[in-house]
Amino acid sequence: MNLSLEALQIVDMIARRGSFAAAAAELGKVPSALSYTVRRLEEDLDVLVFDRRGNRARLTEAGRELLDQGRLLLRAADELACRVREVASGWEVELRIAVDAVISFDRLRAMIDDFHRLGSPTRLRIGHEVLEGCWDALLDGRAELALGTMHDAPSDVSASGQFTHRPLGELRFVFCVAPHHPLAASVGPLTREARLAHRAVALADTARNRPARTLGLLGGQDLLTVATMEQKVAAQIAGLGCGYLPEPFARPHLAAGRLVALEMEDPRPPEALRYAWRSAARGKALGWWLSRLEVARVRKMLIAGPAEANLAPPLAGRLA
Repeated sequence: MNLSLEALQIVDMIARRGSFAAAAAELGKVPSALSYTVRRLEEDLDVLVFDRRGNRARLTEAGRELLDQGRLLLRAADELACRVREVASGWEVELRIAVDAVISFDRLRAMIDDFHRLGSPTRLRIGHEVLEGCWDALLDGRAELALGTMHDAPSDVSASGQFTHRPLGELRFVFCVAPHHPLAASVGPLTREARLAHRAVALADTARNRPARTLGLLGGQDLLTVATMEQKVAAQIAGLGCGYLPEPFARPHLAAGRLVALEMEDPRPPEALRYAWRSAARGKALGWWLSRLEVARVRKMLIAGPAEANLAPPLAGRLA
């Protein structure tokens, strides 16, 4: 006899009711059927599960451990049954969304809140990606939906016909430094030669299986690489380097004097952001997200940069 869910349910009921007879009445079985199941279980495990001395069936130490762990299995089995029924209703078990660093999480949070208010059984898994990372996540099966991709699908992806993408909005970039950075005193448009003499702050491309991309960097330039847009902004405020920032991320710091925007000899053009998804996906959760993304106000909100209340204080002049 293998350790079965039925055997665990019987042990659980006997422990709750205190006797084989009371448990049998609760389960609609005869006491001898429960005794047989428990006896077979004890023989298979080579342990005593119940101490049968006295009027009550008491769990032994081994029996208590079996029941404690067995209840976890029973709960997991119930949850699995619920998930299976939910999937049959058209809701995905999980929806994985790859979000590029140019989208501030606090803007995405409003959509997450709205989704959870639906009472949907679908779990959300939000992934942080940079540059090629969003397409890589879709191709690798790490995501069903990507937000903020900066370019069209790679040629091999487009040829496959497996993915669909739509415009999310246009994003402008500004070249920024801290007021105390040497470049802040520059006069006239900043040249490539002047930039090359100073460290740049860059985001690391998160692609795992595709060639990494770089944007706005110069060959041979000293580099500080960080993981998130928030880290990049903080590093530039601290004067650790220079570089382009999405205008919505830079705007409040420019207004407060924590950053200075420089005129460029070769300015970076705006980027046309997109959202993309697996064309074959038909789940209700993905459908809800795609329907929201059809609303212009929602798309505009997503690329609006961090909310003022969530702006990190400047790092310059502070010690951890």
